Amino acid sequence: MSGTVLKIRPFQTLESPAVILASASTTRRALLAAAGLSFEVRPAAIDEDSIKQSSRAEGISPMETAQVLAELKAARIKAPGALIIGADQILTCDERWFDKPRTREQAIEQLRFLRGKTHVLHTALTCICNGSVIWHHNEAPLLKMREFSEEFLKIYLDQELPGILASVGAYRLEGAGAQLFERMTGDHSTVLGLPLLPLLGFLRQHGALMK
Repeated sequence: MSGTVLKIRPFQTLESPAVILASASTTRRALLAAAGLSFEVRPAAIDEDSIKQSSRAEGISPMETAQVLAELKAARIKAPGALIIGADQILTCDERWFDKPRTREQAIEQLRFLRGKTHVLHTALTCICNGSVIWHHNEAPLLKMREFSEEFLKIYLDQELPGILASVGAYRLEGAGAQLFERMTGDHSTVLGLPLLPLLGFLRQHGALMK
């Protein structure tokens, strides 16, 4: 995925600044591509675990931490004149922070904890150009999981693993993960990790998309 370029530019011109997505997320990439953007993908590696641990120890909020992570990802990419997009998402429930599960067992434990409860997806988006942050946007959708059965959980994991290990919630709302939920408040693209409409508005303001 690194270095991938989508060459069709239906809503951009040759003078439009380059757009770079500093994320390995296939979902974020798909959202941008579906919206008709031409962009490059350059995943940025940072030590997310240590940053989250430090933030919790220092009493920094989940949203502030997500913003820091988004900015660090974008800052790692060096491309003069380009609009570099960084994004991050932190899930919390009952004051507990969640990371992406690494195993089936971790996914089971996480989904059992979230079952029947409402959790928050602290979602941060930022853009850096020439080393400076020129825009950021935060949203916090709320999602209520239903009281699903253990039989459903087993079938769900059999079907969705290993793909859901790349998701902080151990679910993909754009797939069978939708069956885990009762209701949701917030924008669908934000739940998927990329607040699309605010981002498109920003890109239009900065000449990366036609007005």
